[in-house]
Amino acid sequence: MARIAGIDLPKEKKLCVALANVYGIGRPLAAKILESLKSQIPADIRVKDLTEDQVGLLNSHIQHEYKVEGELRREVNANIKRYIEISSYRGYRHRRNLPARGQRTRTNARTRRGRRRTVGSGGKTE
Repeated sequence: MARIAGIDLPKEKKLCVALANVYGIGRPLAAKILESLKSQIPADIRVKDLTEDQVGLLNSHIQHEYKVEGELRREVNANIKRYIEISSYRGYRHRRNLPARGQRTRTNARTRRGRRRTVGSGGKTE
């Protein structure tokens, strides 16, 4: 099993698709990485067919060229904390767990706001 950036890649998938399991690498970036390494790694290879040398080459290339996994997660969280500390509008939205990029909240936004809480039902009965 190939382990890249601390993530075990699925054996049966093609390398271009399997690299998208790493946080910070999507399908386009995976294709770009394989394009830059096309002399050492074939583009249509499956993960199970990779040699140890190819895995090492891929791993070192990704670690040196791109921010992935833990490093990228820390940077994103640091940016959010910075927004909150400087009291920006985006920080305010993050602090209140609301959408930060201009989406409406009158309807929708259920993913960000959580389950609907009904108001007024089960009140006093006299």
